[in-house]
Amino acid sequence: MVDFASAAPALDAGADTHVLPDHRSETVYAWLEKRGWGDGLPVVPPTRERVEAMLAGYNGDPDEVIGALPPRLGEATPRVLAVNAVMAGCTPPSLPLLVAAIRGVCAPEFNLRGVNSTTHPVSVMVLVHGEAVRAGGFNAGTGTLGPGNRANATLGRAVRLALLHIGGGTAKGAGDSGMGDAATHGQPSKYTFCFAENAEASPWPVYPRALGLDARSAVTVAGMENPHNIHDMETRGGPAPILDKMATVMATFGVNNAVVSSAEYFIVLGPEHAATLAGDGWARQDVQAYLFEKARRPAGDFRRHFQSSMWRPWMRALGDDDLQPMTETAENIRILVAGGPGKHSLVIPSWGLTRSVTTPVD
Repeated sequence: MVDFASAAPALDAGADTHVLPDHRSETVYAWLEKRGWGDGLPVVPPTRERVEAMLAGYNGDPDEVIGALPPRLGEATPRVLAVNAVMAGCTPPSLPLLVAAIRGVCAPEFNLRGVNSTTHPVSVMVLVHGEAVRAGGFNAGTGTLGPGNRANATLGRAVRLALLHIGGGTAKGAGDSGMGDAATHGQPSKYTFCFAENAEASPWPVYPRALGLDARSAVTVAGMENPHNIHDMETRGGPAPILDKMATVMATFGVNNAVVSSAEYFIVLGPEHAATLAGDGWARQDVQAYLFEKARRPAGDFRRHFQSSMWRPWMRALGDDDLQPMTETAENIRILVAGGPGKHSLVIPSWGLTRSVTTPVD
């Protein structure tokens, strides 16, 4: 937290409180920059009053240790997360979602140490499901991954600030001393990467239910690249040509999915593409199975490009002319609907050595 000498001169500043000379956002901005903290953008000063207001509607223990975030292994509690939520510009209804997201990245299968430290530009994708979409003011429609919506922008930013401040996932710390993030280039989604499932436009059950999770609201986190757009405005009749285009984007050797067979893809269908598929009787599982069969390249090509790989034994046993899938099982192809009108959908490849986690919101 930040307190200000001019506003609270008698404040007893503890180890978790820093006293600054005034309450101007410029002062906090410069103070963060000097220490190599923050994401490079201005922040809302996390005063004691703002942090307490953020926590006021939270029903859990504000000092519960959600987990230790690598590589710095700082302890994430709802109180510390509230500080980062204030700085990001969140409103109080977003705090339970932020806590759920951090629970997700702390799951062993997420491999946060790798996600937060690799040279790959992986970022943490945050996906909001269920009643929280409408209640929290999230945009699940047109421009769901773009700018202009406070809930989408600030929840994704709060997750990133938590990874920076608690986890030490900074590319450059104070005094040019690098800390956790070794990403060669990084990517724009390292600033914020949050969108919402458009359940109202989806012909299929909501994504968490497809995983067997029956929750009123949930948050999915996944270690992913930036989204890759697919457009198809020409298809008439059957939906196969739409998915064939998606398969060509999936079947590139320039993604980590090519060398890690356990890696996932997220396929974010625009509502119009989803309606075309469902109108022809396709279920979510049919889309997964079709893409699993189509997103393939000759096994010999895989071997010529990669000397080191993490493929299943049956994939290694394929002949050079056999078609090798880009992932070892159809279930690794995650299907959901988001966005607004238009003949566009998205393929989102994975970093590889990570698994997505979907967590109910308390």
